Amino acid sequence: MGYGKGAQAYRQNAVMGASPVQLVVMLYDGALRFMEEGKRAMVAKDLETQNFKLQRAQKIVMELMSTLNLQQGGEIARNLLGLYTFVVNELVDGNISDNPAKIDNAMKTMSELREGWAELEKLSKNNPELTSNAA
Repeated sequence: MGYGKGAQAYRQNAVMGASPVQLVVMLYDGALRFMEEGKRAMVAKDLETQNFKLQRAQKIVMELMSTLNLQQGGEIARNLLGLYTFVVNELVDGNISDNPAKIDNAMKTMSELREGWAELEKLSKNNPELTSNAA
């Protein structure tokens, strides 16, 4: 088995065994990785890679948006929707205008949100009832 297939199998096993909160953290990690790669491509003037990576990040954030339950989640879900909308807008604007500061804004917001989810993940290991309806 080659490295690529081994890494893919590892990621697949990690996803299959993850809790809902761990999956959210993984999505944040992916979005942040694509934002960083898109920003790096932007600085290098590699427009094709920039666009591809930033669109991948946008898709992940839009997936996070689509999983929000605004009825059950109430104010928290509405606040997350607003933050995700901000992030997508910054990614689109940054990509169109080749503005790395916009990507930085999106990354800062997503990093802060990721920290909150990672903390929830730690707490949930000690008290699984905390996350039964979190994601």
